[in-house]
Amino acid sequence: MQIYVILLVLLGLTAVAYRAGRQRSVQVAGGVSRFRDMHSLPSYYGMYTALWCGLPALIVIAIWMAVQPTIIVDLLVQDLPPEMQQLPRPELELVINDIKNIAAGNNMVSGENSEALKRAAAHYQSLQETSRAAMGVLALSLAIFGGALAWRRISPKMRARNRVEGIVLGILALSSTIAIFTTVGIVLSVFFESMRFFQSVPFFDFVFGLEWSPQIAIRSDQVGSSGAFGMVPLFAGTMLISFIAMVVAVPIGLMSAIYLAEYAGPRVRAWAKPMLEVLAGIPTVVYGFFAALTVAPFVRDLGASLGLEVSSESALAAGLVMGIMIIPFVSSLSDDVINAVPQSLRDGSYALGATKSETVRKVILPAALPGIVGGVLLAVSRAIGETMIVVMAAGLSANLTANPLESVTTVTVQIVTLLVGDQEFDSPKTLAAFALGLMLFLTTLVLNVIALHVVRKYREQYD
Repeated sequence: MQIYVILLVLLGLTAVAYRAGRQRSVQVAGGVSRFRDMHSLPSYYGMYTALWCGLPALIVIAIWMAVQPTIIVDLLVQDLPPEMQQLPRPELELVINDIKNIAAGNNMVSGENSEALKRAAAHYQSLQETSRAAMGVLALSLAIFGGALAWRRISPKMRARNRVEGIVLGILALSSTIAIFTTVGIVLSVFFESMRFFQSVPFFDFVFGLEWSPQIAIRSDQVGSSGAFGMVPLFAGTMLISFIAMVVAVPIGLMSAIYLAEYAGPRVRAWAKPMLEVLAGIPTVVYGFFAALTVAPFVRDLGASLGLEVSSESALAAGLVMGIMIIPFVSSLSDDVINAVPQSLRDGSYALGATKSETVRKVILPAALPGIVGGVLLAVSRAIGETMIVVMAAGLSANLTANPLESVTTVTVQIVTLLVGDQEFDSPKTLAAFALGLMLFLTTLVLNVIALHVVRKYREQYD
């Protein structure tokens, strides 16, 4: 029994439980006309029954799916021939991976496709099918039992609304807790790997180093570079490209939002806003091709005509295209914030004799400033985290320069470069990616704290 079949059947049972709970509440009340004697509306009794039908079954499915792979592998290993069971752990994991590939219909294995592996693959498939069938029977049985139990507990004194709201509140609290712990887990995983990196490379050499060359010799007798892990060129390139992108995106995006919200008619807004937001749906690799094949050659040829020396891959080309990509983020969010400003503020400004432009500058923009700052922050984060455009238009050279006509690279590009392919997670070269990620996280955090401080001071001034 496939998992999607189980979920579809469970969804159907939940709908039936909802319907049965509503009807049960009406019957207990003695008809619709006497439902005022019940504590809650019929929908709450239906929802209460549906929750008791669906939630326990979903919890069982989630737990089962989490522990099923480990149990199946343990049972599979116990059924393998003794010579396979005695293999070292890495070799045994390769054998298990071969068995899974054969069971999935992929005959590409690391060793010989022997009869023992085929029998083990058949046994693995049998264990999976048995496990899914048992999970389906248990989950659906629990759903029926839970729904029936909740259905029988419906009575006039039952506070169905309070119980449903309590269950929903618990689900919301659990979701927020999972989100918080996920964030904490990500930060801690990056932090601990970064500490391993700083055991090999001094912290201050990394933070204040002016050279970035992570290539190091793998063996002591091998001729190669000893490596240079200074992050300053990477962050300089990141800030340079992000600054160019913001110079393009913020004025154009903000002025577009002001025009669409305050000056454009309904017909113009109806087609202009969707067309502008189409830019947000274009894949970044397409922007990268546009930057590499169109914008970068144009910038190089324009610079040559002016007597300037422009690299074939430049920060200016990447920043311009990135700015175009970010325009919808600034425009759409700013437009929504400006439209959310109460009309009474506009009417009061007009009543005092202010023109439309004066109202926009002195009333609407100050009132909408917190939301606009939030949109700009989102755009900055998007610019800092962009990778494809930089790879294709700005290059991979870690140059410490403020000249937008030269080739530079960013932190995210180097993180991807360091983690591409098979890597040893004991070398400073690979661990440097985690240190870069940690520094990038701290930089973004500082920017957000500064922006929140500015917004708070502004609100204290104008509220």
